Amino acid sequence: MSSSPDGLVLDVGGVGYLLAVTPAAARKAGGAGEVTLETYLNVREDALQLYGFADAEERDLFSLLLSVSGVGPKVALAIVSGSRPAELRRAIALEDTARFEAIPGIGRKTAQRVVLELKEKLASALLQPDTSGAPAPELVAREALVSLGYSLVDAERALADVDESLPPEERVKLALRKAA
Repeated sequence: MSSSPDGLVLDVGGVGYLLAVTPAAARKAGGAGEVTLETYLNVREDALQLYGFADAEERDLFSLLLSVSGVGPKVALAIVSGSRPAELRRAIALEDTARFEAIPGIGRKTAQRVVLELKEKLASALLQPDTSGAPAPELVAREALVSLGYSLVDAERALADVDESLPPEERVKLALRKAA
């Protein structure tokens, strides 16, 4: 396997196949002589496109995203490349459209469609969101950091290492201490 600016070139019996891959798949293949990747073949009238993923969870989420109207393979790959599949599933469960809007190429309408169309499909595997109308504690902590000037991605990174069971105020304080 070798890399190119467009992805990875998979050598199968002397024939090279170009795979558009997620960053996790690229890291997994980085420098390895042989590597096993999960793949998805997108068949169009004018092309056969291969997409590569680090694990089946990434591939399954990619496939699910393709079922959303208005989401094609490039957008689905961008979404899956932006975060771990568990984080994306959680964002869908919490109706966190801002998470998807932060991904380049995803607008408000597409983010809303992703959440709306996938929420029911993923409902059995997800935590049920709070129906009290109050925002989820994860969103409160993240929004607090964003209001302090963090980007959405930086806020999530800062909160990633903080105990999720703590109240939002404590999570924000710990995240700020670690950043300082």
